[in-house]
Amino acid sequence: MRLLAVADLHYSLPQYDWVVSVAEDFDVVVVAGDHLDLSSMVDFRAQVVVVLKYLDRLKSKAQLLTCSGNHDLDSRNEAGEKVARWIRDLGRVGVPADGQSLLIDDTLFTMCAWWDGPAERAAIGEQLRAEAERRPAKWIWVYHAPPDKSPTSWGGSRSFGDAELEKWVAEYQPDIVFSGHVHQSPFIKDGSWVDRIGDTWIFNAGHQYGAPPAYIILDTEHQTAVWFSAAGSQMVRLDQPLVRPIEPLRAPPDWLTSGDRARDPSPA
Repeated sequence: MRLLAVADLHYSLPQYDWVVSVAEDFDVVVVAGDHLDLSSMVDFRAQVVVVLKYLDRLKSKAQLLTCSGNHDLDSRNEAGEKVARWIRDLGRVGVPADGQSLLIDDTLFTMCAWWDGPAERAAIGEQLRAEAERRPAKWIWVYHAPPDKSPTSWGGSRSFGDAELEKWVAEYQPDIVFSGHVHQSPFIKDGSWVDRIGDTWIFNAGHQYGAPPAYIILDTEHQTAVWFSAAGSQMVRLDQPLVRPIEPLRAPPDWLTSGDRARDPSPA
């Protein structure tokens, strides 16, 4: 299985165009929250209409998985907490999103909502407990914020991660968590696009301007994850311990540039 993971596109249409243009080269495309941009001059409702059209195009090219981020909230639940109802409704059109899971071969993908209060937080906890009971060989979470106290959530002066996710990762030890939220983590001292907590790999591609976005390609057959950004590229092996510092990637691995999915993966 080959996956493309991005997050924090924030209504950047050139970035959405790029993701659509390469999506057919992947089995799964993960967009880990923050589709919209609260600071944009474009009305929130108009942004939703446009992004939904992009998501419809994406799901015709690859299996699309997504979750909400803090910029995506558009309504309130019964407890008065902010939720992204438009993201949750994506399940009706065949895009697994907040509160849903999807089993692909031997891998279970679980998409978690952005939580704004104790009711939504409790719902995520129950979701993870229920899915843990049917956990297959591999378990991957799509969760907008990275865990607290991780290089993937480091903002330069403190961590901006999710303390609840930190606890859930320790309890359930999923194989992989795809996240975003903390834009600068991969680009600053003591931050990173990748972390390992116990047996769990944590990924946050980060946010950059222009196309393409910063992105991660993960290949389960080759047990490898590669990060591409305007600041450079790095690679880790999922079947080996994480060793820092991670060396820059001098050239893409052969499996990424050969065969029927040949494409220059560099962001240049």
